[in-house]
Amino acid sequence: MANEHKPYIGPGTTLPETTIKAFILGALLSVVLSAANAYLGLFAGMTVSASIPAAVLSMAILKLFKNSNILENNIVQTAASAGESLAAGVIFTFPALVLMGYWTEFSYWETALIALCGGVLGVLFTIPLRKALIVEQDLKFPEGVATAEVLKTGEKGGKSVIYLLWGALIGAAVKFFEAGFKVWEGVGAAASSLGGKSYAFVGVNLSPALIAVGYIVGFHIASLVFLGGVISWWIAIPIWIGINGAPAGLAGTDIGYEVWSSQIRYLGVGAMVVGGLWALISLRGSIGKAVSSGLAAIREKTGDAAAVLRTEHDAPMGKVILAIGIMIVPVFIIYLREIEQIPITGLMAILMVVAGFLFAAVAGYMAGLVGSSNNPISGVTIATILTSALILLALLGSGAERGPAAAILIGAVVCCAAAIAGDNMQDLKAGHILGATPYRQQIMQMVGVVSAALIMPLVLQLLLTGYGFGPSTAANPDSLQAPQATLMASVATGVFDGDLPWTMVYIGMAIGIIIIILDQIQEKRGSFRLPVLAIAVGLYLPFELDSAIWIGGVIALLISRYQRKRASQAAGTLEEATQRSEQTGLLLASGLITGEALIGIILAIPVAITGSSNVFAIMEEPLGSWPGLLVVTAICILLYRLATKAFIKT
Repeated sequence: MANEHKPYIGPGTTLPETTIKAFILGALLSVVLSAANAYLGLFAGMTVSASIPAAVLSMAILKLFKNSNILENNIVQTAASAGESLAAGVIFTFPALVLMGYWTEFSYWETALIALCGGVLGVLFTIPLRKALIVEQDLKFPEGVATAEVLKTGEKGGKSVIYLLWGALIGAAVKFFEAGFKVWEGVGAAASSLGGKSYAFVGVNLSPALIAVGYIVGFHIASLVFLGGVISWWIAIPIWIGINGAPAGLAGTDIGYEVWSSQIRYLGVGAMVVGGLWALISLRGSIGKAVSSGLAAIREKTGDAAAVLRTEHDAPMGKVILAIGIMIVPVFIIYLREIEQIPITGLMAILMVVAGFLFAAVAGYMAGLVGSSNNPISGVTIATILTSALILLALLGSGAERGPAAAILIGAVVCCAAAIAGDNMQDLKAGHILGATPYRQQIMQMVGVVSAALIMPLVLQLLLTGYGFGPSTAANPDSLQAPQATLMASVATGVFDGDLPWTMVYIGMAIGIIIIILDQIQEKRGSFRLPVLAIAVGLYLPFELDSAIWIGGVIALLISRYQRKRASQAAGTLEEATQRSEQTGLLLASGLITGEALIGIILAIPVAITGSSNVFAIMEEPLGSWPGLLVVTAICILLYRLATKAFIKT
């Protein structure tokens, strides 16, 4: 079924798109948003789409110039969101090399080159898929449609950027008081253990950014993430302790973290592998059609380019194939450095290309189906690393010192490609609605990828030096958890060392299968769905992150109920009021994330220089978690009030 519509700007109208100021602004926003998303992902284990905040920022900045237009704004957000999505691919994998002890710091050129190759391949893989997924299939692409509507609203004089700015200021201030001035603790948690055979834990991270993440993904997904946390922390950990006893020498919350870290989080690995495979199986028909259409687009002759409508003008397929071939060369060289055997390196490079294209198609289709924020990037990356590690183990043997690192680097390219592909399809959907030129968007996607790839190694090194990655220690009390990277490292090393807790992985697989069965039942009933990957994310996140994300989802639910209850009081049509309310909340939440993340990065600079995390501390000891609880409660109320107020007032 073709997805037909009349574009906002018709194909017969030509407006300036890839202007000099659009290039510069797109590259700058790509750098800023990729850095912010890198911090968020390492801290929270989840990232969110930055397309709408980028669009709002672009509109606000380009209005300062005499001449600007909606397609130019769309080009800027295309570049900016490409950088943000590349950050997800990078932080899910590269920190694993440090956690494994393979790297002691981030090699600038190796990190930048792998990220660049993965990101560029992600852009290239989506070019032949664009027509099949966006034009020929009736997919939702929710972020893409929302971004297009925001840009249309801005064209009519919207002034909603103020909510983004206020959110950024609030998020920055809260982060500075908590992590800079050290006025309060960032986590409120309590635990009890009786006789070493029972255990109970409750906790919440007092981060506005996490509340904002839950608000953005919505009550449904936030609840499923929380359900994963409940399974791990309220069911699995107490059962494990009841059978095996509490770890010796530990007490309180330390007991739960130790059991979760060494055993229970591997439930998430099993569930994610099953989820990634299920995504391939359940979407095999649609993905097969998209891949076939993509291959047909590569084979077909382009003919007279002048005869192609401007709004359907993609990058030439001949150049796309050539670029893919060029990108494989540096990847092959880097793999050869790790594997040191040309035949095996060639095999793994082929695996990377095939998996990259396949998972780019999966990510693109899933982005159209459920949105970029719900994409199975972690699942496909875990599956890729596990498969690569098992193949390398069979070919190289268990004594291969570089085997785990090679598996991570293969997964890194695939992860970057899949992350970029899902986000880029959203941007191309927005462009399709607005009447943009796909070729020019694809150029700007490259600009965003290059800008982010060049800055990512510096951001990662700064965060590593300032905070450290993995579980908190005496040396790194404010360490960023890096949940995905920690799991990737554990899987890769566990396969080669033979100490992967396969029992937990198998139980996680069983949990994943049960969830899939329940989801199929729910689908037939037409009621609350249970996508397995959302629950799998909650399984491997620390509970305090799950609970904070759930609180944000509850706020989204309360606002939705308010809208239904006050539908008769909506200013304008109900659709306009709902859209205005959602946009207000989304921009405030996005600001909270951006402000907190940027301050987190800025605070890392003096910490890295001095070697002390107490550079700005104004108190010898934090007051505890209660001031943070009050502040976060006030922010939750503010988010609710502003979103509901926007619903009934213009």
